[in-house]
Amino acid sequence: MQESRFSARMVLIDLDGTLIDTAPDLAGAANHVLQSMGRQPAPMPVIRGFIGNGVRELMRRALAIEAEPSEAELDAAMPIFSAYYGAHLTEQSVVYPEVETALKELRAQGRKLVCITNKAGQFTEPLLERLGLRDYFALVLSGDSLPRKKPDPLPLTHAAKHFELSPEEGVLVGDSINDTQAARAAGMPVVCVSYGYRGDMPLADLAADAVIDTLRELLPLLQ
Repeated sequence: MQESRFSARMVLIDLDGTLIDTAPDLAGAANHVLQSMGRQPAPMPVIRGFIGNGVRELMRRALAIEAEPSEAELDAAMPIFSAYYGAHLTEQSVVYPEVETALKELRAQGRKLVCITNKAGQFTEPLLERLGLRDYFALVLSGDSLPRKKPDPLPLTHAAKHFELSPEEGVLVGDSINDTQAARAAGMPVVCVSYGYRGDMPLADLAADAVIDTLRELLPLLQ
């Protein structure tokens, strides 16, 4: 699988579970909400499995552990989540090993770097800034930057148009089915990291064009 080669004039990279391990702070915020609403906190591995479709869906699933929430309950939960998460955004979140080294090399090669995430922009930009990654990216697309987010192909095709490239000239690096589905729909190659957040889905079921253990392992796969 790792023998694939990609032209990759543009490299699109997912955030949560690919660039940064954000699960501890997301779980802390989710459990703060659960306790605020009189519910029991959930274990970290459970919350980790809810990450990837935006924080509203994460919170919906966390609340549903005890009882499916109404939309009104979910509406009430979100400001509590946002306030707490915004205040603890980088308390425990860390950049994965070799990420920054890989970003430096990719940028030095003249490739356009894009961060594509389903995370809301109010969290994406500060998170990248505080952990020293924002300046590597020529474009950042958050979950609310466009009308649709992954697994819809729109963020990928938008990025390609932004740089006047075709989707085939890019490669998406991610960790979940949202990433592979978006890439397939866009006609873009996709590489998955072996770590990250994919719930209970086996890595092989993502059907990526290649699998890497660190972001730096992407470099030998690029033409």
